[in-house]
Amino acid sequence: MSRIGKIPVKVPAGVKVAFDNNIMTVEGPKGKMTQKYHPVISFDNKGSEIVVSRANEEKQTMSFHGLYRNLLNNMVLGVSAGFSKALVVTGVGYRADVQGKILVMSLGYSNDIMVGIPEGLTVTVDPSGKITISGIDKQRVGEFASQIRKLRAPEPYKGKGIRYENERIRRKVGKSGVK
Repeated sequence: MSRIGKIPVKVPAGVKVAFDNNIMTVEGPKGKMTQKYHPVISFDNKGSEIVVSRANEEKQTMSFHGLYRNLLNNMVLGVSAGFSKALVVTGVGYRADVQGKILVMSLGYSNDIMVGIPEGLTVTVDPSGKITISGIDKQRVGEFASQIRKLRAPEPYKGKGIRYENERIRRKVGKSGVK
């Protein structure tokens, strides 16, 4: 049995989960999400919990078991509480600002970088240089945060760039004029 797949998914109050025609639909206070699933996986709704089971013991089916359990859990968490990632912009003259549906960043290049904010995500910027990306889809939030970080990855000597809030950058000593 899959260690992840055998854990039941807890469904909080106010969240509706439906399964039909190999599509799972989760609807909650923050929005609605749908996901296709493979027919070898079955879902049993037992009150406030959903148990995921599989049809056979093939390697691919066992992989699907854990995958679809986690996808369902992420959908339930997303429509009830949502997901967010925080990025920190560090460096002299480095700053970010949201103008409508565009994130404008000054990152030490000759021109400002403008990035369109995808539909379904919200971005807020603090004056201290903290960018918060939030939404109901965990994959889309993480992917957009990764794209933003890739624009100016933190460098190891001064730590300038864009990093995740809880990320530690290993700093290098650099040249110190050893004689």
